[in-house]
This record gives sequence, C-alpha cells and structure tokens, in this order.
Amino acid sequence: MDPVIVVGAGPVGLALTLALARYEVPVTVLDEAPAGGPGQDERRPARTAVLRPETVAMLRRLGCATTEGTGWTGWRTLRRRGEVLRVPFAPPGDGGKAGLADDDTHDGPHDDTHDAPEDDTAAGPAEPSPLHLPQHALTRELLAAIGEEADVRIVRDSRVTVLGQDSSGVTVHTRGDNGTVWRGSYLVGCDGARSVVRKLLGARFPGRTAVERHAVAALRAELPWPGEAVLHRSPPRGGEVTARPLPGGTWRLDWVLPPDGALVTPEALLARVTDSLTAWCGDAPAYTLLDTGVYAVHHRLARRWRSGRAFLAGDAAHLLGALGTQGLDEGLKDAENLAWKLALAWHHGASDALLDSYQAERRGAIAARLRAADRALPVVRGEGGWRTVRRSLVPGAARAHDALLTDGHLGRGLLGAPAVYTRTPLTPAAPPAGSVLVGTAVGALVTDVPVTAPDGSEVRLHDRLGGDLLVVLVAPGTGVWERRHWLGAGLMPRLAAAVSALPMRAELLVTEGYPGADAHTVLVVRPDGRLVAALAGVRPAELYACADAARGGAAHAARQAAEEGEEREAAPDGEPDEDERAAAGRPGPATSEATANR
Repeated sequence: MDPVIVVGAGPVGLALTLALARYEVPVTVLDEAPAGGPGQDERRPARTAVLRPETVAMLRRLGCATTEGTGWTGWRTLRRRGEVLRVPFAPPGDGGKAGLADDDTHDGPHDDTHDAPEDDTAAGPAEPSPLHLPQHALTRELLAAIGEEADVRIVRDSRVTVLGQDSSGVTVHTRGDNGTVWRGSYLVGCDGARSVVRKLLGARFPGRTAVERHAVAALRAELPWPGEAVLHRSPPRGGEVTARPLPGGTWRLDWVLPPDGALVTPEALLARVTDSLTAWCGDAPAYTLLDTGVYAVHHRLARRWRSGRAFLAGDAAHLLGALGTQGLDEGLKDAENLAWKLALAWHHGASDALLDSYQAERRGAIAARLRAADRALPVVRGEGGWRTVRRSLVPGAARAHDALLTDGHLGRGLLGAPAVYTRTPLTPAAPPAGSVLVGTAVGALVTDVPVTAPDGSEVRLHDRLGGDLLVVLVAPGTGVWERRHWLGAGLMPRLAAAVSALPMRAELLVTEGYPGADAHTVLVVRPDGRLVAALAGVRPAELYACADAARGGAAHAARQAAEEGEEREAAPDGEPDEDERAAAGRPGPATSEATANR
C-alpha cells in the first residue's frame, strides 16, 4: 500500500509523521523549504511554544525527548504593584503533590499590596507544569526521533502544485529541485497558515484577522522570580506583559499592543523592555537581548478538515492564540487524534465514520475554544475591565479576569481546558446496558492512574496510550497479591476472553482504583486516551459494541463483503454535491482564496 503523504515539515507535520511511523505506517514528507535552509536551521529564541503536560507526555511516548524545554516552578499574576494570584507547579516526577515553599521570598521590591487584594495562592496539591521551549528546538528533537525510523522519507524543496484523488489514493505533483509526481494512500496538509493543500482542496478559511497584536522579546537577565512565569496586568508603565522563563536564564516577554496598529519601532520595543524590568527590579538590571519581533493573532477555522483521502491539521486548519490559547499545542493534538485513525485505515481499512470523526472531534474542540476567546476578549481587553467580566462571565468573582487569563495561559478553565469530545461518532449510538458514571466523562482524557499489565509490569495508564485499544479493570486489592493469584481468578478469565474476541486489537490492564469508579468497573479507552465507555462488570456484548464504535463501525464487515464479491447497494441518481464528492474520494473544484494570515 502507498505511504501516507504529509505536506509540511513543521512541528505538527513531524509529530504526525513520527506517530504514524510508530504504528508502522510508511510516510513521505514533502516540504517546500530547501535542504539546509532557514526552515530547518533558523534559531529564533523569541518564537516559542507552551505545551500542556498531556501534550508533552504524548511527544515523549513517541520518542521526542523535549529536553530543550523547561517546566516552571510556579505562575504569578500581578496587577499594578501587587500579586493577586499564584499557582504552584509540582517538580517533575513527584505526582503533583509538592507546592512552592511557604517561605519563598522571590517577591521583588515592588510587591507592596496597598492597591491589590489578598493573595490568591492556589491551595492543595500542585499541578504539573506546562513545558516552554523554542520551536526550533522542538523541530530539531522531532527530526532526531524521525531519523531512527526506516520508513520515513523527508523530501525538501518540494512545493505541491496539483492534488488529485481516486478511490484508492491521492496523486500529488510538486515543483522544485525534487519536482515529480507522488502517490499516497492518504494526504495530510500540515503546511501552515497559508496552506497550499487547503487551497487546492477548496476549503474555505473564514475568521478574523489581527484579533490582537503583540510585541515580543527574548532576553537573558536575572528577574525576581527565577523559574516562575508572570502575567502583569496594568503595570505602572508599558502595558500588559507576560514573562515566561526558558532554559539557561532566558526569558520570553510579550506585550499586548494597542489596537491602533501603529508601527513598533526598535526604540519603542527597547523602551518596553526597560519599563518592564524597572517595574519588576527597581532598577533595570543588565540584560542581553537575543531576539525581538511583532506578531498578530488571527482567529480562523477551516470549514472542512477532510476531503476524501485528504486532511488538514495544525495552522492549515485553524489559527488561534489570543488570551493565552496555544495554537501549536492544539496542532499537536490534531496529530495525535488523526494518527491512530489513519494507521487503522492503512492497516485494516476504515469506515467513513472513523475518518470523519477527526473533523467532528478536533474542529468542534477548536470552534469551542475560539468561541470562548471571542466572548472573553471584548470584556477583558475593552472598557469595563474586570467588572464587566465579573458581571458577564463569572458572577461574584472579584478578580475573574485575572483567573480567566491565567487559566488560558495554563491550559485550563474556560479558555484552556482540554477538550471533551462530546459529539463524536466513535461511541455507541446509545449508552450500552450496564454503563456507569465515573470521574471521567465519555470523550474526555482518562486520568493517569497506575496500572498493571497481564505480564506483571507496573506502569502508568498514559504510558500505554498511542498503541492499541485499552480495556482497564478496576480491581481493588490486586496490588497486594502476586500476579499468579489474580490473573486466573474472579472476573479476569472472562474479561480476558472477551478482550481477545474484540474487533480491534486491545490490551487488558488492571488498576487498584480509578476516580469515581466502583470495584469491577471496566473502562474502554481509545488509543489517544479518550474514554469510550465505563461498564459495570464483564459484559462481552457491550464491550464488543464499544470497541466496534471506537473503530468507526462496520469497516471490516464492508471490506470482507467487497472481497467476497458481494454487490453493494447502488448509489442514488443525481450529481453529488461537494461534500458527497469529498466522501467518495473525488475533490470538488479547487478555488483560490486570499486570506490575511501571520
């Protein structure tokens, strides 16, 4: 079977390539940047990404080290001269139980609180930190991991010019030093905001241009909060600014620019640096300026993410970034969602329901995030400030706008919480008999609890993602017994037999406990960690129905019927519309579109 073609060798395209390679799917990557050109080697310290812990875990499962990034020890939100919110982060590997020390004194000389309310330091166990790293470092680490894969080919200086489809694959024409004709089983456009693939597919890309403008600087300096990220609202001078640490004593500073679109001169940007450092340190400390820039945040969402055998991912499918939302993190989520589905299709065939679920789930998640940002942006940035936010979004919360922005930056709450795929075709049409409620909603990411495999190995549940379907039995007490005692006792023999009869490969795991789950609850978990269902006890028929729904329904039955020569029902008469052409693997007419993108 022909390889999957990935267009674009940025972080999203490379992460998708690596994920497919882990599923033993051959991949050809077409990238228009010349070999050894700035697309691979350019170092931009001010161009960074903040990745949520679950995204970092996904990259590390794929073999991407992410060692060139840094986690934060905490987050501080300041208003004027006082601290109003503080979030501690757990050190790596402590399970989120440690917080910042109570006697921490890195408050800086301007932490007087006469104009700020009492501190809102987060109580309870500390949460895991996001990871902050330069994008060029992430690209380099992904390329290093891909270098170990024999069935991946990266072709530089190859710009896609023609894209065609038929019932068995896609055909791509490229120009450049490596211009030729390529044949693939599927194609994914990860070629950025000005995506050629999107334009060739005729997918509209509506939205808003320049929702926000930011000035950014990367510098090396000693600030009063080593290892902590800071959001400073209404500072004495310079406008709202975010300071986020990077490895080696480097910081990235971002200022929200006025909406007048005025040119930001180098002198004006240096003045912002001086004003911010002076506000934090009393006197501006010595610093080394590494990189600067100005960028605009756009909000756009492609109408269609799938056209037959072609898909869009990352910036080719969506643009977002206001109020702390992270576009690259969402693009990597696209890659994780699509990889296991394309792998199942490549190895075993797939129903339209499975392939359509990518758009249903990921486009729905991005649309919800954009709606939340568009609702919050006018009240947070516009006149009325926090009083408007308190009245319209979070009644009764005196500093709702600070918490709102913090949540957006940290990937939680109204603006940043991981998506729940509530509208997905990959769950049974009706809750199976015996369904029970647990602490995780159907379609949400499962909690990372300790699990034991039938071979006796003890790991974390998230460590088993990225492979087969997972079936997890909640069995309190198994941890105190030797494997030979519980493997053949109780529910295990029946459950093992039911798992072996499922319509897709599955791994059976056991856990001592799961939030909100009673003993003998059986969890069905997709390869990307999303909960399909929770069942009370061993129910082979319901378990089979859940696994069949997770693979998109009767793909295998349809394939077997075709192989046996059974006649399919005739298609209805009449000319199909654009969506029907796409579903049949025949793209609609290519249209040209002009969009203002970053």
